[in-house]
Amino acid sequence: MTHEAAPTAPATTPATPARTLLPMVVPALLVGVGASLLLLGVSTTAEQLQDVLWQDLPDALGIGGYSSLWMIVMLTVTGVLVGLVVWKAPGHAGPDPATLGLTAVPMRPFILPGLLVATALMLAGGPSLGPENPIIAANVALAVWLGHRFRPALPGVLWPALAESATLGALFGTPVAAALVISEALAGRPMRGRLWDNLFAPLAAAAVGAATVDLIHHPAFDLQLPPIGSPHGGDVLAAVVIAPAAAALGMTVVYAFPYVHRAFARLRHPMVCLPAGGLVLGLLGALGGHLTLFKGLDEVGELARNPDGWTAGQFALMTVVKLAALLVAASCGFRGGRIFPAVFIGTAFGLCAHALVSSVHPAVGVSAGVLGILLAITRQGWVSLFTAAVLVASPTILTLLCIASLPAWLLVTGRPQMQLHDDGTSIR
Repeated sequence: MTHEAAPTAPATTPATPARTLLPMVVPALLVGVGASLLLLGVSTTAEQLQDVLWQDLPDALGIGGYSSLWMIVMLTVTGVLVGLVVWKAPGHAGPDPATLGLTAVPMRPFILPGLLVATALMLAGGPSLGPENPIIAANVALAVWLGHRFRPALPGVLWPALAESATLGALFGTPVAAALVISEALAGRPMRGRLWDNLFAPLAAAAVGAATVDLIHHPAFDLQLPPIGSPHGGDVLAAVVIAPAAAALGMTVVYAFPYVHRAFARLRHPMVCLPAGGLVLGLLGALGGHLTLFKGLDEVGELARNPDGWTAGQFALMTVVKLAALLVAASCGFRGGRIFPAVFIGTAFGLCAHALVSSVHPAVGVSAGVLGILLAITRQGWVSLFTAAVLVASPTILTLLCIASLPAWLLVTGRPQMQLHDDGTSIR
């Protein structure tokens, strides 16, 4: 009589002991504080310079700060100044920003002053980019350099993860965004230990980074849109239509990105391509109005405060102009990221849908529009969902967004991303 072998229990991943995680706590706390302070320092400097360039200086000259002429002049001058930094600064303010994403390869520390100056000038001058990519790159470089110098016994891969998480926590004012990004990154890599063990130190860095910014700067992402109650069939339909439509709109920029980048690259010198890009951005600003300038976060709040204050045509114009401005700014060499401008584009797109069809709730239109654009531009599913949901503080929205993300993701997955290889071809 034969006996069948008893079924074996499925293998479980052993947990990392506390004595292994404990030495990472202090480095995570230090990186969290340092990364958030660097972000705040660059952002505060840029805000003060922005006030000088766009208020004090035009007032002293007796002209309107947001007149068409001043926008064209100011954006062109910004291109000249950033071009000068890229040309003359050691390391040329880092690699081509079109090749960078949220995950950064450590740079040599001598490159960072030029990168940070170029970023501050860009933020103050009006190009449609945010601070996330260059600040993450700078924090990663500093964390790796200082970590290897003072704590060489810790794993080398720890420092970039801490810096990225801390910066994302500081940018969004919450560690949740960092946890989602790190989880998504870990999904494609071999891991030792359980997922939460691998998230332990990055989550600590992100929490401290977020807490530091919250204590000093008090950021708020809730747009205070009219509240939405229990969802009905029309809300589901609106979200399922708007999110893929926004994703399709975003993909037009993704497909155009390598061609526009190649056109600016033919100008070869940063003192030519960046001023040329600045001139184009100034013309776009004159066309779309001052709300289409800058990274877009403050401008999103202005749109949301009066969702019925513009016509569908005006919302559509701002959407298209901001989309074109993001494409030009990301292609011509300005140092910056794409998340915050994409939030403005999605907000304007969603409010355009509300203006066209009054039954579309503004909160549904905005969150679905932001979700679709971010999925196309960043290809970060969790960050796109989180960002779209946090703009509208409602559990109902999250359910609608999870449903709407499915057709939008089918539209973008497997297609080119808005990030290039070193040879100028799109990353898939």
